[in-house]
Order: sequence, then C-alpha cells, then structure tokens
Amino acid sequence: MEREAMEFDVVVVGGGPSGLSAAIRLRQLAEEAGRELSVCLVEKGSEVGAHILSGAVLEPRTLEELFPDWREREAPLVTPVSEDRFLYLSAKRAHRLPTPPQMHNTGNYIISLGNLCRWLATQAEALGVEIFPGFPASEILYDEAGAVRGVATGSMGIGRDGEPKASFEPGVELIARQTIFAEGCRGHLTRQLMDRFDLRKGVDPQTYAIGIKELWEVEPSKHQQGLATHTVGWPLDGATYGGSFLYHLEGNQVAVGFVVGLDYRNPHLSPFDEMQRFKTHPAIRPVFEGGRRVSYGARALSEGGFQSLPKLTFPGGLLVGDTAGFLNVPKIKGTHTAMKSGAVAAEAVFAALGEDAPPREVTRYPEQLRESWLWEELRASRNIRPGFRWGLWAGILHAGIDTYLFRGRAPWTLRNHPDHTQLAKASACPRIEYPKPDGVVSFDKLSSVFLSATNHEEDQPVHLTLKDASVPVRVNLAEYDAPEQRYCPAGVYEIVREDGSEPRLQINAQNCVHCKTCDIKDPTQNIVWVAPEGGGGPNYPNM
Repeated sequence: MEREAMEFDVVVVGGGPSGLSAAIRLRQLAEEAGRELSVCLVEKGSEVGAHILSGAVLEPRTLEELFPDWREREAPLVTPVSEDRFLYLSAKRAHRLPTPPQMHNTGNYIISLGNLCRWLATQAEALGVEIFPGFPASEILYDEAGAVRGVATGSMGIGRDGEPKASFEPGVELIARQTIFAEGCRGHLTRQLMDRFDLRKGVDPQTYAIGIKELWEVEPSKHQQGLATHTVGWPLDGATYGGSFLYHLEGNQVAVGFVVGLDYRNPHLSPFDEMQRFKTHPAIRPVFEGGRRVSYGARALSEGGFQSLPKLTFPGGLLVGDTAGFLNVPKIKGTHTAMKSGAVAAEAVFAALGEDAPPREVTRYPEQLRESWLWEELRASRNIRPGFRWGLWAGILHAGIDTYLFRGRAPWTLRNHPDHTQLAKASACPRIEYPKPDGVVSFDKLSSVFLSATNHEEDQPVHLTLKDASVPVRVNLAEYDAPEQRYCPAGVYEIVREDGSEPRLQINAQNCVHCKTCDIKDPTQNIVWVAPEGGGGPNYPNM
C-alpha cells in the first residue's frame, strides 16, 4: 500500500514546549503579516502532554513573550514559588545551605509541564496549527539533493514478526518546505540527522542525566503550597552527580524527583533505587507518610549545555529545544529556554520562507539565537555542570568561583565527555545493597510503572533494538554485570537463566516509559531506541 502524502509549509516534530512554541509563533507571525502559512505538528504520545515529564518550576519569560495576556487566557500557572530551600543531606541529617543565585525562584511558578503543553496545544490549534497526536515521526524524507523534505509517520498494524497484520495501515508522508525537529532529549530522528549532516563536528559530546519523578497527594498538615526544596548529598556518594527536588503544588500535591548524572561510574548503581532510598531519609520521609502516590515517570535530560550545542541547521530543517540541548543546568530549568529556541526558530523560518528564493538552510536561526538572551544565559552557565566531575564539594567550590568571582565569564571552558565511556568495570566497583521497598514511601519498579499508565501494543516489533544480539551477555554481563537491568527505571531489561541454560537478555518493551536512558548509557552503544507504534508509551496525568 502506498503512503498518502500531505504538504505543509512547516512540519514540527514533537509536541513539547519547544515544538508548540515554534508552531504558535509561526502562526502568530503569519496572522500579523496577513500571509498564508500551513503548519502541522506531530506528537508520538496519545495526546499532547502524555509523554511530557519535568519537575517543574517555570520561569515564565518566554511565555510572557508569546502571550503577554497568558493570565487572561487562563494558562495553568497557579502556584508561584513562595520559598526556596537548599539542603545538604548526610545519612541522618539535613543541613541548610545558602541557595545558589541561579536557583532563586522569585517570580517563577511550580507547574505541571504536561498541563502547560496541553494548554499550549489549545492555543496553537486556535491559531490554525494542525496537530496530529498518536502519530510518531519514524522516518526522515530526503529529496534528490539530500535535503530534508519532511517526515513519514510510522505504519500501524505490523506484527512482532515484522509482517503486516489485518489491521495494517501505512504511515503518512508529511512534506514540508522546512521541518523543525523538537523531539526532546535524545530524539531518535535527531540522532540520525547528527550523523548524516555531521552536526556534532567541532563541539563537545552531549551529556545527560536521568530524572525520576513521582507525584504524591500528601496530608494537608504536611503541605506548604509554593515551597521548592532541592537537596544534594545522600544517598549518592561524593563522586556521583545528582540531587533531588520537592515541589509543593496546589491541591496538597507534592512533586518529588531525583536526578542522577549519567556519567556515573559504578555499574551497580540503580537511579530508581537511589530515588526510593532518598525518600526514606529522616528529613524527607515524614512528608510522604500518610500520603498517596498518584503517578510515576522517568525521562532523560540533556546536560551538556553551551559547549555541547550541535550545529542547529541543515538543508531543509533545524533543531530546537532539548533535542539540541538548551537546558540551563544551574537553574534546573529548560522549559523557558526550549520555548525561546522554538520561538526564535519560527521567526527565522518565517522570514526565510517569505523571501523570493527561500534558502534550503535557515542559517539566520543560529545567528538570531546569538543575539538573544538565551545565548548569553547558556554561555554564562557553561562551566557549572562539568565542574562536578571532580566531586560534590570541588564542584560546589568551582561553581562558587565561576558564579561570584567571574560572574559566568571565566576565561576557560570545561569540556564534556560521553556518558557511555565513563562506566567502570563491575569488578573494580563496590556493590550497592539497596533496602527492600516498604510499600509506604518506597516501592518496586513494576508497581511504579503501573502508575505511569504505560501501554504498548504487544504484537508489534520491539522498539528497543540491538545492533548485535550477543553483546548484552558477551560484554555487558561479563564486564559490567548487565547494568541495563539497573539504569532502566522501568524493568525493561532482564538477564534470565532458564533450566540451567546460558543467560540471555530479555527485553520487556511493553514497560518502556520512553526515557531513552538505555540508548544513552549502554557502554557499547549497542541499544538503539526507535519509535514504537503510535500512541504507545506512558500517559502521564498532571506530570
């Protein structure tokens, strides 16, 4: 069956904050200029917001630029931050530290980023953007000259054996004059573009962290609406980058998250279990006792910053948001920067498409970024995250020097290294014994995945692919004690031994919450994440 083709001026891949901001700004500019401009946005989640997960504290700077009347439009910003706390945790105590200036949240809001994206989608549709949720872009289309000419959505109704089922429907080709890739962290199409157009030439590798989040409904007496707490220290050792957040939203809800840098060295470490152990700390546990866990999820985030930004344009398209890596790590914020990149991209694309002979590559986009507040903000924070390679206290000391003495203008730039190369051999690292979950504040992986409402059609090709099926046992198990069993926060990977047979890797793809950690941390880069059938994955409520 041949694929149907649909033509647009611009196709946006991804319904996160950057993609929605790009689509909105394009249509705003078209209305202001009285020009016809067709914009289509595709989103792999079952609805916009279904796959969106973040802390999140929002700096509303870009939202204000897009919609100065966002309050009248009833944007879901309900809870302003009322207090910041920054704690260092030892095994039994919590020590209050001065809050770093980048983490001051006056004027910011504790939000559900998924709900903000749902709201942005309604604004985009009102402006004339065509949004297609449940249709993952699975293939990049190229013209005869090798330029991007759009994307194709994945076919539906293919069985696990790769053969079409009775329900088979071919994907749709979405042809565009420009394609904006806003896939979020470690986008699978963006990864292909990086290789094809050599977009990482001359820049540092991207580095990542995994963020694990739970949403709780707590007892009213333990709730302090607007409180934003961050911690460093226990349960991580001093050499491992990471920390936590507790954000008190409206309605007696608390968002709790734990972030671990994926440059950690010990293959026995489990980010999920570190998060569960964190909640047992004497200063943290009382918040959740007597409460109810509402939802769970996990997502990787791009931490490389300024020096890891790739080339952002190529013939026929460009990159925006976290798929490029615009997160400001010291602020612990990436939404306002992602949205700004999308808005700037839209302005550059709109101007280019209005020319008599539109260029295939919108080189004005990175030029305009360099003229924006976003560029200086990222440049000033470029050395903070890499400094923690020396450990927690050396990293804090270096961050203080960079922030207070040089004010982000230090005459050096620290380099980043690929996360998958940082893992040490299992034999060289101590094992970590994690306590069993108590079912009160700590839980196991499978009961957690259940709360993410993750679902995949089981009779479809496994979307977690292996370049070499022998590597998981021959290399990962033999040398690293199969770390994929621990760095995956959803129980996707298991080493099984049946009736005395040789061990093998079992992939429980239906559990996948699309965090992309396996694609990033696998020491041999043997695991490749590809888009599953449309609508599959988590369905996050209020996350």
